[in-house]
Amino acid sequence: MARQEQMVILTRKLPDNVETRMRELFNAELNQTDVPLDRGQLIDAVERAHVLVPTVTDRIDADVIAAAGPQLKLIASFGTGVDHIDLKAARRAGIIVTNTPGVLTEDTADVVMSLILSVPRRLAEGDALVRGGEWNGWAPTGMLGHRINGKRLGIIGLGRIGQAVARRARGFGMSIHYHNRHAVHPEIEQELEATYWKDLDQMLSRMDIISINCPYTTATHHLLSRERLKKMPSHAYLVNAARGGIVDEEALTDLLASHQIAGAGLDVYENEPKVTEKLLTMRNVVLLPHIGSATIEGRLSMGDKVIINIKTFLDGHSPPDRVIDGMI
Repeated sequence: MARQEQMVILTRKLPDNVETRMRELFNAELNQTDVPLDRGQLIDAVERAHVLVPTVTDRIDADVIAAAGPQLKLIASFGTGVDHIDLKAARRAGIIVTNTPGVLTEDTADVVMSLILSVPRRLAEGDALVRGGEWNGWAPTGMLGHRINGKRLGIIGLGRIGQAVARRARGFGMSIHYHNRHAVHPEIEQELEATYWKDLDQMLSRMDIISINCPYTTATHHLLSRERLKKMPSHAYLVNAARGGIVDEEALTDLLASHQIAGAGLDVYENEPKVTEKLLTMRNVVLLPHIGSATIEGRLSMGDKVIINIKTFLDGHSPPDRVIDGMI
């Protein structure tokens, strides 16, 4: 099959199979070093590319888009979230933005569920105890945690991932509650036996575990502010595998340190890859390196979606995963 001659530039290294297929189909420029592009390199890329394939580590703001050459007509993002792209600026410039929805749902929900289990049962703390040679054997009062069976789980954002989390949590005997801008379809509520809370503050004050599964937008920046976090019961746990900016990380750290919140499981951070230093020393916090979607199967599926979006666009059709006004 003849390659399309339009330049496709990848900002990060993708799985070999994905890159090989892109080289077969397109005039693709790869990032062999897998070092994130600095701002100058990113601007150089948009000046030359017909199609840009960025990831969540690339900040495609209005200034970067303004620097783009007239030939750049598609930003085919490798990922579901699009908070790293100024969608309004792209729309004004006539640039289509696509993402890779759906393929990461189960992978991310698995990590969320692992954090829901890990924090109350102190799994990371126990692992560190054994590895540090400090474990002296079983004891009736040793490493006591809390069961999750019978606990109330409050999900912020009952979309695809939130629903997948709810299905897993029900299997562990948890009671499902959720907050959205609007209630989900009654059939979904019935399937999940989920209780809708229009008022987020009311839900926060009544839950045992809070899981954040909503998109990150200007409306959800610091959705869990210091004031809101204070509404959580002192025995409650917070799990976040969505985006770090949804939570006021400094406030969360303070409340964890003062035991106003019992613990947290975090896969994302407000200023990645930097993590608030005090969090690193806390025993009641499980910290993961943004691996919610990090499965081989998921990455290959993401690559397939990017390729389909590019191929469809270059063939003159509307790509299937076009992002419209920030809707994913």
